[in-house]
Amino acid sequence: MTDFLLELLSEEIPARMQEKASADLARMLADELAKAGIVAEKITSYVTPRRLALIAHGLPVQTAASSEEIKGPKASAPPQALEGFLRKTGLTREQLVERDGVLFAVIEKPGRSTVELLSQAIPAIVRGFPWPKSMRWGTASSSTSSLRWVRPLQGIVALLGEAIVPIEIDGIVSGAATVGHRFHHPGQITIGSAADYVEKLRACHVIVDPAERREIIRTRAAELAAAAGLVVVEDEGLVAENAGLTEWPVPLLGHFDPAFLEVPREVIQLTLRTNQKYFVLNDAEGQLAPAFICTANISAKDGGEGIVAGNGKVLAARLSDAKFFWEQDLKVPLEAYLPKLEAMLFYEGMGTLREKADRISSLAGWIATTYFPERDPETARRAGLLAKADLATAMVGEFPELQGIMGAYYAERGGEKPGTVSALRQQYVAAVEGCIPACVALADRIDTLVAFFARGIKPTGSKDPFALRRAVLQIIQTILANGTRASLGAIIEQAKVGLGGSALDTAELLDFFADRLKVQQREAGVRHDLIDAVFALGGEDDLVRLLARVEALQAFVATEDGVNLLAGYKRAANILKKEGGVPAGATATPDYAPEPAEQALIDALEAAEPRAAAAVEAEDFGAAMSALASLRGPIDAFFEAVIVNDPIEAKRNTRLALLEKIRVAVHNVADFSKIEA
Repeated sequence: MTDFLLELLSEEIPARMQEKASADLARMLADELAKAGIVAEKITSYVTPRRLALIAHGLPVQTAASSEEIKGPKASAPPQALEGFLRKTGLTREQLVERDGVLFAVIEKPGRSTVELLSQAIPAIVRGFPWPKSMRWGTASSSTSSLRWVRPLQGIVALLGEAIVPIEIDGIVSGAATVGHRFHHPGQITIGSAADYVEKLRACHVIVDPAERREIIRTRAAELAAAAGLVVVEDEGLVAENAGLTEWPVPLLGHFDPAFLEVPREVIQLTLRTNQKYFVLNDAEGQLAPAFICTANISAKDGGEGIVAGNGKVLAARLSDAKFFWEQDLKVPLEAYLPKLEAMLFYEGMGTLREKADRISSLAGWIATTYFPERDPETARRAGLLAKADLATAMVGEFPELQGIMGAYYAERGGEKPGTVSALRQQYVAAVEGCIPACVALADRIDTLVAFFARGIKPTGSKDPFALRRAVLQIIQTILANGTRASLGAIIEQAKVGLGGSALDTAELLDFFADRLKVQQREAGVRHDLIDAVFALGGEDDLVRLLARVEALQAFVATEDGVNLLAGYKRAANILKKEGGVPAGATATPDYAPEPAEQALIDALEAAEPRAAAAVEAEDFGAAMSALASLRGPIDAFFEAVIVNDPIEAKRNTRLALLEKIRVAVHNVADFSKIEA
């Protein structure tokens, strides 16, 4: 058994693609080996900005010999059948084996060299590699059959033990030579085998293990910050990105002018992290510090002073731009940007952003007035009107990720009410908290849903380009986070008014909400059929009340009473279905002497039905379930002792009406027909 080393050297691989590419290479090699009946003891993957590599441990020198047996025709079969079988197998009649009157072809397959196997498998892997984006290069790129790779492929190291596996792909021939660090060791180095690959490259300033590079960045950044009395703002995504940009990571601490701290923290943090890939630092009190940590790809002779100075100049220029945008935007109140929204289209056929702002304002005010009468609806209207105003500011034009956040800062500087500021700051978060912010967020997202659904633009399959499913989930999260008691249907109807009386079918959009609610609640352990059981009643679009009912129902159906009542209900429903329902004029009040079990059920229903209805009205769904539970015994006894399909028509019709009364009583709480047994 021996180890196989593969390295694919190229120009820089984008950091965001490295992790998946490393996993894909290991998976694809394992698949190719499996086709030949080989399973590696383990496969260790490596990736740096310039190389994709792996070591497959414990491979045999050659595959084992195998024997394949193919069943053929009977020995007495016509000559034509035998000739066809011989052509298929490539054997003669004398080479066939006969057992119990049936002919078999036994084909011996000799073992195959693993080197030969790999020399064929690797080109197939490279040509079929699933890069998200790839390119052709050089003179060969004029042909569509030329090699595609993420960046120009420059070299291949392929060693099984100490032997080179011969591979040729578009003129690139495999060997044992690679290169070290681009600056510290740009010359060629020769790899002896998989055993010395990692350490030889380390000696040439290349750390091939991304996990090791991440740990170096994480640890050294924390040490530098601590030495300066600061703390690194944790950011694992940035750690991974810096590890994907360097082969020899060297974190360095730098500083910027404290005057830039006048700009909102989010602007500075976005500039450092997104534009420059720098780590953000806080002081001991958790406030943003005028410092940063960058990650160099070399060990500089001056200790990194020149690198830090250069990065500091670039950062200063970017922060100067941000400070300029901030100061320019503050020269006028946020409201002054509203006219600019008139030139910005929300979506084709759905008006401008200014028109949307007016709709959000109107709907937010209506929601506040209807469902939060103790709050000031004018604050909700004002917040709704200003919600999109910062889209016209210079800062958001430069940093779109700051929409909403900048609006909140500008509103606060302009003296807007705290409720308005909070609404602007939270409008893009998943679960908005607070009455006024919730009114604005609900108005914005429901207006969007109604506008798109009215034009027939809906999610299909896995496609949801306008994130409408996410909008529904955020509406649900906001309602539940605030315990908002509101009718979704009524809000949708009001949104339709704002869109000129949209022809949208409200029930269709509510069904969409129901589907998303089931997805959202499934993660919380709630059964989807119970949500269906409550939705099926119709008219239940208060999500807080609906889920309270579902919670009580889920607890009930898990009990013995619940299980047995469900069974009794389904038996009653099946009989009603089989008999075509209750005959016209039939009543559950018998005009004959009912049997004891029948009378007991009548009495139980007369007691339980009003109790359950009153409990539902009071939104005490646990009490409603308890009232239904009292029916379990009488229903069991009824089916045990009473024949529903009595030969006497009057008795049969009365008993069918009694079963219908059971169904109606249960449906005051939920549609049990939707519940899975």
